[in-house]
Amino acid sequence: MKNILVVDDEMVLRMLIVDSLEDLNYTIDEAESGLEALEKINEKKYDVIILDYMMPELTGIEVLERIDKVMINDAVIIMLTAKTQEKDQQQAKDAGVDIFIKKPFSPMALYHLVEELTND
Repeated sequence: MKNILVVDDEMVLRMLIVDSLEDLNYTIDEAESGLEALEKINEKKYDVIILDYMMPELTGIEVLERIDKVMINDAVIIMLTAKTQEKDQQQAKDAGVDIFIKKPFSPMALYHLVEELTND
């Protein structure tokens, strides 16, 4: 069973993402803050982490900087953000982000991307 973590401080957006991905029949966990995401990542191995850039307490970048890289070694990190400047994207890539998706995004495109990334 594949494991996905959705991290976003906006409940409506988390619900949209979870609803979009539930047909994949993967285990989908949610975190509403960077701190909660750190706890979950330290407890469980994830195949895909969908991470918001801008959150209170810890940004998505700070989450990636604080976690033990061994815990996410095989995970695909997808960052969702409204921050679209080149420097923001470069900072995300430097922190370990694999795929950068600009908000607003297509839930169906996200579904197909996750499906493609998790097919063995």
